[in-house]
This record gives sequence, C-alpha cells and structure tokens, in this order.
Amino acid sequence: MKLKINGHSVEVTSDPDTPLLWVIRDELGMTGTKFGCGLAQCGACSVMLDGKVARSCVTPLSSVGAAEVTTIEAVEADPVGQRVVEKWIAHQVPQCGYCQSGQVVAATALLKENPKPSRDDIAAAMVNLCRCGTYNRISDAMLDLAGLGTAKDGETL
Repeated sequence: MKLKINGHSVEVTSDPDTPLLWVIRDELGMTGTKFGCGLAQCGACSVMLDGKVARSCVTPLSSVGAAEVTTIEAVEADPVGQRVVEKWIAHQVPQCGYCQSGQVVAATALLKENPKPSRDDIAAAMVNLCRCGTYNRISDAMLDLAGLGTAKDGETL
C-alpha cells in the first residue's frame, strides 16, 4: 500500500487494519508520534491527515487512502508549524515532553485552518492531555500565536 507522508510517497507492508500510529513508528521508524492511551482520548498520537488532526492510534491504515499524512517530524518544514515550535520554546511549554508532539500538531492544524482563532476556537481545538499540567503555558503560547496576549491569573483555555 502506498502512503503519502511528510511530502514523500512510501510503500508500506502493514496489514490494512493496523493503526496508522504503528505504521509510522514501527514500519517507518518515525518515533516522534507517541502512543498514549490507545483510545483516541489523550492526543499524544495526533497527526494531520490533509491538514486535519487525527488520532493515529485508532486510524486504520486502510482509511488513510490518498490523504497526506503529516507527523511532528515535518511540522517545522511549514512556516505555521515553525512559528508554533518557536512559541512553544519561548513560553517554555514542555516539561517531560511526551505529549508535546501531539500538542504541536494540534496547534499547527488549528492555525493553518484559522490563523486568528478566538479563545473559544483555541479551547475547542487544544484538547490533548498533558500529564505534567502545562496547560497554562500551552494557553499562553496559543494566545500569543493568535495575537490575543496571554492568559490572565492562571487562566487556561
């Protein structure tokens, strides 16, 4: 089966029922996309399919079709993704970093779709879990990216 991933066409041999996450990690060797819960709840496995966020842990390879898959490994190749990474660093978002590839992918997808999201748009899109609790810093980075300042007195979105 052919897969379009990070701007390249690759041939994969995984079973069509294999979750995309395992194709990305095990067959293609790209380990930036993480396994978190396996239930599409936490978002550590987030990738983009044609620019939309998808939870790769529950996305069977057969459902990808001709969609362009974008993983964390290619996010900085996009100017929007590069800005997200810069703000993540500026606001010192990561602690352990485990969830951050999914967080950055989700943020990039939102800003590519809506360059000036409202606080409500950000709150609706940034639903990935962070076990370290960096939500205040994620909020600050997202508000900064949207041109909305920063959160007030520990406010999270």
